[in-house]
Order: sequence, then C-alpha cells, then structure tokens
Amino acid sequence: MLPEIGDAGQQLLKEARVLVVGAGGLGCPILQYLAAAGVGTLGIVDGDVVSLSNLQRQVLYSVNDLGISKAKRAAEVITRLNPDIHLLSYPVFITNENVLQLASDYDIIVDGTDNFDTRYLLNDACVMKNKPLVSGAIFRFEGQVSVFNYKGGPTYRCLFPTPPGAGESPSCAEIGVVATLPGIVGTIQANEVIKMITGAGEALSGRLLVIDALTMQSHTFSFKANEANRNIKELPKPSAITCEVPVPELSIDELQRRVAAGARLVDVRELHEHEFGNIGGVNLPLSRLSDRYGELSLNDDLVLYCASGKRSLNAANFLMAKGYNVSHLAGGLAVVKVSQL
Repeated sequence: MLPEIGDAGQQLLKEARVLVVGAGGLGCPILQYLAAAGVGTLGIVDGDVVSLSNLQRQVLYSVNDLGISKAKRAAEVITRLNPDIHLLSYPVFITNENVLQLASDYDIIVDGTDNFDTRYLLNDACVMKNKPLVSGAIFRFEGQVSVFNYKGGPTYRCLFPTPPGAGESPSCAEIGVVATLPGIVGTIQANEVIKMITGAGEALSGRLLVIDALTMQSHTFSFKANEANRNIKELPKPSAITCEVPVPELSIDELQRRVAAGARLVDVRELHEHEFGNIGGVNLPLSRLSDRYGELSLNDDLVLYCASGKRSLNAANFLMAKGYNVSHLAGGLAVVKVSQL
C-alpha cells in the first residue's frame, strides 16, 4: 500500500536474493524482517551453535535449541514465519575459501558478524564481486550502520582503512551488549536492504549512522570514497592470530579423558562468564591473552574452552604460534550438560 513501494516494489522484493552472514544478535532481526517483507531468497551463513548466553539477544532461539546449528535452526523458524520464500542455510563460517562463491549467488550481502576479520573479508569480497554490503556493528550501548560499495559509493576500507590488531577489539560476547541494541541495529539494516531493493528513499551509502541506546541520541557522519580501495584483486590473509596448523579439537568425552591424564584446563572467557559457570581450570580471557600468555607453562598439555568454541579456537591458534601444546573443546560449553558444570 505504500506508494514508494507498491506492487512493483513487492515484486522486486520477491525476486531479490539476500545473503545474511551471521545468525546471531544482528542476524535474528535482519532475517525476521526481510522474510516478513517478502524477500524471495534468503541465505543464512553461520557456523556457530546456540549457547545459553546467546538467548539474551538472539531472539530466534530458545533454551530447547542449545547446541543446535544457528543457521539451520534460524531457517526452520523463519520458514514458519513465511513459508512462501526460499531459505538456504549454510552452517559454516565465512572464509577465504568460500566467501566469493557464496557472494556470487546473491544481490546484496548483509554483515551481521561480530569480528573485524570477517568484516574486512566480506568487504573485499563484495568489492571484487561488485556487491553492495549492508554493515552493522554493536558494542555495549552503541550501534553503527552503514552501506558500502553501493552504486560506486565508498567501501568499508574507505571508513576504516586497516583492521585493529588481534585481541584489541573484543566481541559483544566478551564485553557485553544491552539486549535490545541488536534488535534496533538489525532492524535498521533490514530497512536499508528493503530500500535498496525497491529504490525507496536514500541508502546509508557514504554515511555512518551511530546510535546511543543510553541517551537515544543518533548522529550521522559522512565519509568519501577512496578510489584506491576499489582496486582489490585478492582477499585479505587471515589475521596474524590464525595459525596454519589445524588446532586439535576435543569432544566432551575426549576432554574428560585428557583432564584425567593430567591436561590443564584454561577458560578463555571473561571473568564474569567464568564466575557464572565453568568446568574448572584457570581463567585467562582471550582479550588479555597477548599480555598474560606467559603465565602458562610450555610444558603443560593445555585444553582451552569458551562458550561456543570460537574464542578458544582463536586462543589456541595464538598459543600454538608461541610454541604451546594446545587443543580446544569443539562447540564450547554449549556441548556440556548442565550437570557437568
């Protein structure tokens, strides 16, 4: 009924193909509103599983979904919301090996992730494939939204030329975020996608919207394109924290056997997470690892764990590069029964 959209715009929505990377705090509202609006094909990329700490902000999931693939569960829930659209779930993490192929199949890419490695990887892939990128970021009580590589507009690197160093910017899982903020930012991202598909309004290209959820003040900052950032011929190399040698992954049963044999458990979550519940061992947060890794012995058999396995994998890569003997709990505490805490 909106004259800015009308029947023609609704048909454009039906024909559109949108890839949402990340089915977490941002991805949940993005997927819900794009599905409800009638976007014809939605791709959902997320290699993570649902954990208890997610439920404060990731509203597609419930306590019955713990340990289940986010991409698959999100697709099941969204199908009930709108069974007339096509949903494709990819239960994998975005990497240099799969990003170009995934991006090729879609019209618009939406970034709902929480780490800089993936943001720069998505930006560079979108530049190489000439795809617009709708980006959102959240931190504590602040949210940011912008649109990159849209109709010759600036790219992510035009705003943030280089990524921060490993461990310099903790994720919302490590530092915390008010529960409602992902809903606000994710909804704005979905709104940008709808505008771009239908041609209604003006996209946030060349503009960064910053929202403060504590004061409910918002500011828009303009930035210009740097043409040098369009000459991307290859994808960025993984962060220096990533090691080329695969990190050994343990099941919960294997972890118990290793601990019984003398392995040392290391919880790489933040202190407040460790105090809330843990399976033993020392607490050495990933955010402090680069400063405190010397507290660990090179002679120890170290087994790292976190909430979902993502932080423990990063920490294990870092420690392996330093010469430590490490493995980590695959899936994190999401695979541990409550009785085992």
